[in-house]
Amino acid sequence: MSVETLEKRSVVRKPAPRYRVLLHNDDFNTMEYVVQVLIQTVAGMTQPQAVSIMMEAHTNGMALVITCAQEHAEFYCETLKNHGLSSTIEPDE
Repeated sequence: MSVETLEKRSVVRKPAPRYRVLLHNDDFNTMEYVVQVLIQTVAGMTQPQAVSIMMEAHTNGMALVITCAQEHAEFYCETLKNHGLSSTIEPDE
C-alpha cells in the first residue's frame, strides 16, 4: 500500500455539531395555535407530536422540538419566534 492510501484512510470526518430547538411555555398563545405553528414550521411533524411537545412545554416550562444541524436549528427557532412563540437553541452535548 502506498503512503497516500494510508493517509486517505486516516481522515476522520466529524459529524456537524447538532443543536436542540427548545420551545418555552408562555401565557399568551393558545394551545391550538402553538400546535398549528409547530406543524407548519417543522417539516414532517404530525399533530400528535406537536400536541405532545406543546403539552410538555406547558407542563414543564420547556420542551425539545427537534435536534438538527445548527443552520436548521436557527431557522426553526427564528420561525417559531416570528410566530410569537418563545424558542431558543442550545448545543446537543
